[in-house]
Amino acid sequence: MSRYVAFLRGVSPMNARMPELKHCFEAAGFSEVKTLLSSGNIVFNAQSTSLSSLERRAEQAMRSELGRSFDTFVRPVCYLQDLIDSAPFAEFGLAPSAKRIVTFLRSPMSPDVKLPIERDGASILKAYATEVLSAYVPDPKQGPVFMRLLERSFGKDITTRTLDTVIKCAKA
Repeated sequence: MSRYVAFLRGVSPMNARMPELKHCFEAAGFSEVKTLLSSGNIVFNAQSTSLSSLERRAEQAMRSELGRSFDTFVRPVCYLQDLIDSAPFAEFGLAPSAKRIVTFLRSPMSPDVKLPIERDGASILKAYATEVLSAYVPDPKQGPVFMRLLERSFGKDITTRTLDTVIKCAKA
């Protein structure tokens, strides 16, 4: 059995309860299921298989149990831990107040996207095969500029977490 993290797009306390999501993942046949925070982070054990297969199983279980589904992005805990251990933001000299963001892509990034991209205080810094690193300094007057920049660059089939959240998920 391997340990995985599922990052669900668009989950908030207003549209999904964590106990219900936990039940969906258990109904999908996953074990040692645990939810973290209230933003659609689910850690679970499963037999090793393709990530897309795990994503489909989770999404099908949500449709069956909840009558709706959230786009699901699964990564092995060991993969996330390797990413964390590499200190992925160290080379950028970011301000202490900058939010460090990891965006999960459904499929590898297009080679046409040239990085870095900067706009309105948000920066897309670096990309791996299916993860993108970005950073921004929060500005209440501008709202979520970084999300608009990410969606414009990579489409809406993505989900985003702070590095702190990714660290918590990898440790769970």
